[in-house]
Amino acid sequence: MAINLKKGQKVSLRKNNRGSAGGQLRQITVGLGWDPVAPKGILGFLGITPEIDCDVSCCLCKNGRLEDLQDLIYYGDLKHYSGAVRHMGDNLTGDGEGDDEQLFVNLENIPSQYDRLIFSVNIYEAYQRKQDFGMIRNAFIRIVDNDTYMEICRYNLSEHYSGMTAMIFGEIFRDGNGWQFAAIGDPTKDRSISELVSKFK
Repeated sequence: MAINLKKGQKVSLRKNNRGSAGGQLRQITVGLGWDPVAPKGILGFLGITPEIDCDVSCCLCKNGRLEDLQDLIYYGDLKHYSGAVRHMGDNLTGDGEGDDEQLFVNLENIPSQYDRLIFSVNIYEAYQRKQDFGMIRNAFIRIVDNDTYMEICRYNLSEHYSGMTAMIFGEIFRDGNGWQFAAIGDPTKDRSISELVSKFK
């Protein structure tokens, strides 16, 4: 059964989360999802929701920092040179059930110099379109074991983030010989992916 995390909580990425007997996960899917809030008035009555283009990115960090832009995976560069992280493509609206965007992560193949993977979302052209996270609901990040297709953990963002245009959802970091996932949920007012990831340099 998946673990539902709260902000700031961590979980070891082991099969079944049963300590060393469970074994480390090998390959995972990091799924992120969200839905636009139905507007008030006639548009809401007609079931018309705004198209909000949220872009997921992953920063592979050395010594906790993003040292090179080749280690930024996003809609403009879908695959890390190591092959260990792959972005599965851009969702332009957030429509539909389940994950809106996914990244496949091969934990076994992440080069040893990388110790932290940060997963963030920013709203494309948020300021030009006058959009923010207050217009988004049901936002989450989850980790799935690719060997069993079982959901290991999930973090649902439950707070209201009006005025915020980007979000640091969570991170995976090395812990001894294994990996842990931490639920972060820190909102920002960054205008673009480049502005957002500058925080990690």
